[in-house]
Amino acid sequence: MTEAPSAPARLAGLDLFRGLTVACMVIVNTPGSWAHVWWPLDHAEWHGFTPTDLVFPAFLCAMGVALGLSFPRAVDGKLWRRIARRTALLILIGWAWQFLARGPVDFRVFGVLPRLGLCYGLAATLAILTARKDEAGKSRLSAPALAIASAVLLIGYWALMTLVAAPGFAAGDLSPEGNLAGWIDRITVTTHHMYRYGTDAAGNIVYDPEGLLSTLPALVNVLLGMLAALWWKADPARATLRILLAGIALAAIGYAWSFGFPLNKKLWTSSFALWTSGLSAIVFAGCIVASRSEALRKALWPLDVLGMNAILGYLLSLLLSLAMIRTGFQAWAWHGLEALMPGNLLLASFLFALGLLLVVLGLLIPLHRRGIHLRL
Repeated sequence: MTEAPSAPARLAGLDLFRGLTVACMVIVNTPGSWAHVWWPLDHAEWHGFTPTDLVFPAFLCAMGVALGLSFPRAVDGKLWRRIARRTALLILIGWAWQFLARGPVDFRVFGVLPRLGLCYGLAATLAILTARKDEAGKSRLSAPALAIASAVLLIGYWALMTLVAAPGFAAGDLSPEGNLAGWIDRITVTTHHMYRYGTDAAGNIVYDPEGLLSTLPALVNVLLGMLAALWWKADPARATLRILLAGIALAAIGYAWSFGFPLNKKLWTSSFALWTSGLSAIVFAGCIVASRSEALRKALWPLDVLGMNAILGYLLSLLLSLAMIRTGFQAWAWHGLEALMPGNLLLASFLFALGLLLVVLGLLIPLHRRGIHLRL
């Protein structure tokens, strides 16, 4: 996912930011027991927001920054093949994981990795098609085009979700069973291949949080990350402040919009896309500042390791978690933690996830020291 670096200091902040998102992904995805999870480490049930809801959008923003930093560049057949290959690999790896976890009969079509692949492919294609050529013949990103595309996607998604009715429901129905995005997923891939916990009150599978239509506003998180990269390349000395202020403004706009179009990660509402892009920009600005301090950089070195091998780290956490469940190790370990900490099961569940994160980190460190980083 990481593009070729052109300024170590710039990528330092990006690696910290990306590593932080991966660390959070591992912790929120692998508790010792789903029955004992602190509320900040769990997603909002439907409308609303928790810190966990920021993790995936922040990773998309980081992907956008990395993509933006790769421009200006020559556009040729080799570049198009690279984009197609990365897009396909992310989707195929996601499907391979689903086959492994759920089997071929009811594997999930959508998911985190397929959404990453779709957003990467769409963002890269849009960037190239709207780019302008410089004197050297290289394509430069167009900030106005990215901003306009973001606005069109957000407003268009809002219009579809609020003005177009799913069959059998009223227009603007944003319930799990009545929203347009869920209906589109049900008719395109069927409920056998959707998120098994995307249910209504009766327990019927009705939506997928990484579904087809909701990928459009998720794309905005990537495009806004690309805009942050543009600002940095144009004026590194002032970019951090600009990113911070833009983040505050985006978060404020997203929050204000939420009174009419609620924050909802599972629907990836337009307000949610703006709110999370704004918060991501604020955190990213903090990571840039932290990367300039030698002491902080050393203290946060584990995040660098995770950030430079983000996809591999995420995949290792999934595979380790699945292996522990199927071998019975997770149940055994959780019973042990229950016995040791009977009065604080929330902490015990968190410590289990933290332990898995440390195992992932331990596996990545030798690779990092040898300069081995997964490049799709």
